[in-house]
Amino acid sequence: MARRVLPFVAALFMATPLAAPVTRSTAATTGSHLKLKTAAATKASLFDQQLMGLYRDLQVENQGLRYEVFEKAMTGYLNLEKAGKLSDKQLLTVVDFGLPSTEKRLWVLDLEQKAVRFHTLVAHGHNSGENMATNFSNENESNMSSLGFYVTKGEYVGKHGRSLKLTGLDEGYNTNALMRSVVMHGADYVSEDFIRQNGRLGRSLGCPALPMAEKDAIIEAVEGQTAIFISGPDAQYSSKYLNQDVAVHSLLDNRQMI
Repeated sequence: MARRVLPFVAALFMATPLAAPVTRSTAATTGSHLKLKTAAATKASLFDQQLMGLYRDLQVENQGLRYEVFEKAMTGYLNLEKAGKLSDKQLLTVVDFGLPSTEKRLWVLDLEQKAVRFHTLVAHGHNSGENMATNFSNENESNMSSLGFYVTKGEYVGKHGRSLKLTGLDEGYNTNALMRSVVMHGADYVSEDFIRQNGRLGRSLGCPALPMAEKDAIIEAVEGQTAIFISGPDAQYSSKYLNQDVAVHSLLDNRQMI
């Protein structure tokens, strides 16, 4: 069965040719190694160019989405796509807890249309910090947010009304999300009015809580195996899904089928 081609990936490569593939020759071993290194560097450079181009097309820099966060989110997205963990929706949700709660720090990116579907406020966990989130945990009853990559599951109606289950994929960082009931849901304390009255958003028990006016539309859009990346100021965070080689090859595999 042929591997599906991502339209947004195809579009990225339409205008930028790759270097010719390295072929076998009778050159010295050192020369072959140099060619391989040069080819790898070319691919990495092209990868960076394509991501920067997509970043510009999305026009998210003026919305406060930092490139280093976007780059990690996209690298993880491509890793997850390569692993077959995502649906065909081609949506990527990015949450940047490196920003204060008073700023809109959640983006839902439509990678096929190269458009921002949603850009809004989002709350962090009560014990992660006041206006700034500085502490993160994967432990039950920590009341902290958890960093890393998630894949959305199905929605349900719970104590917060319409909610969306999340599967955490980063061992040691967010894999207890389902057990902790870390879900997307709406909350009255996620609003500009709450910020005006309190100088910050309210805080959840670890859930990425959304504004009530937008939660239904966001949940409906991103449910069903789409990617979420929650970033934050934790120098120790690491993920097997931040493998740039896999991300580069994911782009190249799709290009070869265009």
